[in-house]
Amino acid sequence: MRGPAELADALPYLLGFYPDNSIVMVALHGDRARFGGRLRLGIPSDPSHWPDVSDQLADCLITGARRRSGRPVGILVFLCQEPAPGETGQDVKERLRPLAQRLRTACGALDVPVLEALCLSNGRFWSYCCPDYRCCPAEGTPLFLPGTSVMAAAAAYSGMQVRGSLKEMEARLTPRTGPRGADQEKALDAAAEDLVPRMLRPDGAAAVHRDTLELATAMIHRFRQDTPAGSNRARDACDDALITDAEAATLILGLQNRATRDRAAEWMDGPDAAAALRLWRALARRCTGGYGEHAAAPLTLAGWVCWSTADGPSARVALSRALAADQEYVFAQLLHRALNEGLDPEPLRRCLRQQREEAEAAEAARDGGRGAGTTAGEAEEAGAPPEGGTDAAATGRRPSTRRPAPARPGSAGRPRGPRGTTRPGSRTTGTSGSRRTGRDGDRSRR
Repeated sequence: MRGPAELADALPYLLGFYPDNSIVMVALHGDRARFGGRLRLGIPSDPSHWPDVSDQLADCLITGARRRSGRPVGILVFLCQEPAPGETGQDVKERLRPLAQRLRTACGALDVPVLEALCLSNGRFWSYCCPDYRCCPAEGTPLFLPGTSVMAAAAAYSGMQVRGSLKEMEARLTPRTGPRGADQEKALDAAAEDLVPRMLRPDGAAAVHRDTLELATAMIHRFRQDTPAGSNRARDACDDALITDAEAATLILGLQNRATRDRAAEWMDGPDAAAALRLWRALARRCTGGYGEHAAAPLTLAGWVCWSTADGPSARVALSRALAADQEYVFAQLLHRALNEGLDPEPLRRCLRQQREEAEAAEAARDGGRGAGTTAGEAEEAGAPPEGGTDAAATGRRPSTRRPAPARPGSAGRPRGPRGTTRPGSRTTGTSGSRRTGRDGDRSRR
């Protein structure tokens, strides 16, 4: 980087998105001042909080950087905020000057200097460190047009992606409002009223767990069959249309169970990951009204899929919103900390794969203990679930590969389900005429 202009241009590539209303701090290491640890926090609206926030941010960044890469040689500070109505970018720069000065003082107190502090607002940047008006004029310096700088070319060559602004990323996870939000809240109320008596029945919790996973399997298959195109807003609107209010309410409430959520976390890679991420985002947008805390589960699942598929910026946004919905949500806390520590998600993926294999082995063992009445092959040939068991779409088991037994006398006129599939022939969801939401041979639980 050869000056403030290139530093300002590099910021979105350092984070993976354009920060809005944010304090961003980046640690520099070594003789060549290479980029190290970085952190982002929303700018507190109350200036009285700025001193404490500055001290905490400086300590967090410097301590973490020292632990991972050694003591930093300097810090870069960015203050990003768009003007309020009636303000100019220069007004924002002056209003945030005390915050910039307090951050510089906090870092200096820990013997790490702030080498540059920039304010980015309204398409321009200002330096709080450079007093030379020839390179840093009072009216600010225009930012490079997106995609026209050397940094943009280098990022494109290396495969780095900027995912839009932070505001746009958060909008994809924000609950709906207005009449549609009211309709969804009514559906959630109705699903909650139905859930209580079901949970009180013998083996009710297991039945709810099974039904939730079966519905989630069907939804992921439905999302895989219909991949939208266009802008993020257009794609999200298409996803919202793929799931009804009742289906969304059933899934949202079912995912509040930890065991069910952990099984849902198995859709973390492979061809199912993209569809699962779209589903979790759609469910997060359905947690309206008094059900805001329920969004922690789908938001955490969305963050987990993003992290598992190497999309760290999106994972941080989703996990931050999950903790905003429920700051005591342990799964979100653990994932957020692991992501910020730079840990590899593969050990957790292995754990989830082992969990899936053990569950499938237990189900197979239970099937092996059935009586000698109806065999699995006979039940599949007849298009019905095996006696005492459940269909493959609900359990996620591989369909039987045994040779079908000869048909019994009088069975020729018996209606049969489609052979070689993993869904019962008559199971559908939604209203009459909607597409089937069974598995249709899709191995989405594997």
